[in-house]
Amino acid sequence: MPIFEYACEDCGTKFEKLIRRESDYETLSCPSCGEQHLHKEHSTFSPKMGASKQSAPAMCPSGGTCPTPGKCGMN
Repeated sequence: MPIFEYACEDCGTKFEKLIRRESDYETLSCPSCGEQHLHKEHSTFSPKMGASKQSAPAMCPSGGTCPTPGKCGMN
């Protein structure tokens, strides 16, 4: 069941709506003003980003992994 994003052409409110069946389109209206003049927006997906438990190894300017991170001032 897809969730679509809509923008009301009358008041500018943006909202999401779960569409379960074809008849849901017929009754779709703006939650703010109640009008049915809607524009379907492009939906975007954003995965949850979290901090890594391990940091990536520092790269040495001479190539490869730095054997002494923080000692040369490069990282």
